[in-house]
Amino acid sequence: MERKKVLIIGGVACGAKTAARLARLAPEFDITVLERGEHLSFAGCGFPYFVGDVVKEYKDLVCTPLGIIRDANFFRTVKNVTVHTGCLATRIDRENRCVTASDASTGEEKNFPYDNLVLATGASPIRPPIPGSDLNRVFTLWTMPDALAMKSALSSGNIKTAVIIGAGLIGMEVVEALAERGVKVSVVDALSTPLPALVGEDFGLRIARAVKAKGVDFFGGEKVTEITGEGGVVTGVRTDRRSLPADMVLLAVGIRPNTSLARDAGLELAPNGTIVVDELMRTSDPSIYAGGDCVQTRHLVTKKPVWQPMGSTANRQGRVIADNIAGLATPFSGVLGTGILKLFNLTIGKTGLDEKQAKEAGFEPVSIVVEEPDRPHFMPGMGAMTIRLVADRLSRRILGAQIMGTGVVDKRLDAMVAAVSSGMTVDLLADGDFAYAPPFSTALDPNTHAANALKNKMDGLVKTYQAKELRERMEGPNPPLLLDVRTPGELDLQGRIPYEFVNIPLGKLRERAGELPRDREIVAFCKISVRGWDALATLKGAGFDDVALLEGGIMAWPYELK
Repeated sequence: MERKKVLIIGGVACGAKTAARLARLAPEFDITVLERGEHLSFAGCGFPYFVGDVVKEYKDLVCTPLGIIRDANFFRTVKNVTVHTGCLATRIDRENRCVTASDASTGEEKNFPYDNLVLATGASPIRPPIPGSDLNRVFTLWTMPDALAMKSALSSGNIKTAVIIGAGLIGMEVVEALAERGVKVSVVDALSTPLPALVGEDFGLRIARAVKAKGVDFFGGEKVTEITGEGGVVTGVRTDRRSLPADMVLLAVGIRPNTSLARDAGLELAPNGTIVVDELMRTSDPSIYAGGDCVQTRHLVTKKPVWQPMGSTANRQGRVIADNIAGLATPFSGVLGTGILKLFNLTIGKTGLDEKQAKEAGFEPVSIVVEEPDRPHFMPGMGAMTIRLVADRLSRRILGAQIMGTGVVDKRLDAMVAAVSSGMTVDLLADGDFAYAPPFSTALDPNTHAANALKNKMDGLVKTYQAKELRERMEGPNPPLLLDVRTPGELDLQGRIPYEFVNIPLGKLRERAGELPRDREIVAFCKISVRGWDALATLKGAGFDDVALLEGGIMAWPYELK
């Protein structure tokens, strides 16, 4: 009996995972991978750490935990998979089920028949048509040659200044890599704050302030007009507002899916150019599957098509494709837009929907911002974190979360992933039996505190303002009176909100409440607004009706402080 032929185009994340999984499920299949590059199954998400010299050797990004290089020989001898590197697929003949590919070095063409074809063609970085973008030392960071070239330039000792164009995940990860190697870094983005796809403006303003403290300049809301050079080598970047010196430039403005092969073959594409697949990862041709950065998928909350080009997504989809080719009917459930990164001492992450996305999807979102320590104050290494939790007012379902801080953020974010994926309500999250011991958490986990705070808000037990909302109220007609219940020493140490305020430490509020006006709204706060909540109870007990709380206190205030 003739062996079933499975042909995979692309040998990095989705393609390599499909091949490896399928080789275990169906060792009798004839599995072939065509990879246009020279490196297989490499950890592209590790490139910033390779550039930053955290990862010393490039081979560490292409080997198994035992140090075995995942090359063509490895796939042949260990996985029984045939791999052709430097092999560019150029045409799909769907009628005859055959792919034409050319050898990158010789140009020689060869035909590869298939019973099932897998498209794992990935994506490519966008090089915008900026004058000077072709100069030497203007990089993208997407392939192993990109990473090797950047690290070589840094190792030359000639890179003193760098400009990163684009403040998304890749750009901001490289910020730390360069700064830790002593390079003066500037970041330019057309949008006003860093990481706009991951966190809101308030988090973004705080991130910009945090990187400034590390010597990194962020220039938001600026358009790059030219990359300047001398003798063919980059010397600087011009925006519509300033000129910046640069011995190196990183273009990190986004990526686009590699789907020309699919388009030319007549497969259905989405408006954004990604390949349309069903829940089994099949394309419009049932014998062709696709996965990874080249496909659209479904959002678990909105049920609408989305594009999430992530290594984690690509690996999950590769496994699903292998299952289905092997006859194990396995659907790919979808994604939540989960992302996370390390930026100096901060960890920043998101899952699910923010308020704007939730509203656009037809929900009635309610959100809360809380500041919480990740473990008790008496434990060494305690870190802080800010949590924004979003739920639907009608169903009380958790829709998403954004978390940022110096504490253990990833564990809380992963718990939120489980909550959103399972359709958990804010009430169930508040009652979650999270693990507790002082080295790991406070008695009530930060996620529990966030859920309880959101319950209080949704149930009408407290009126609150987030920082942006309060700033708008303070700069509009009839602003409220701000009541700061910190001690005078804290005001000097932590700063003051630059509006009219009254400072009455919480311990004095009960006896001095009569000093406050009863015909004006009062907004109370402290460092993180825990004492602010106690202040509201004190004021309500004294007969004050129009009182509110600043969410997250002074620590969550992203704007200028006195």
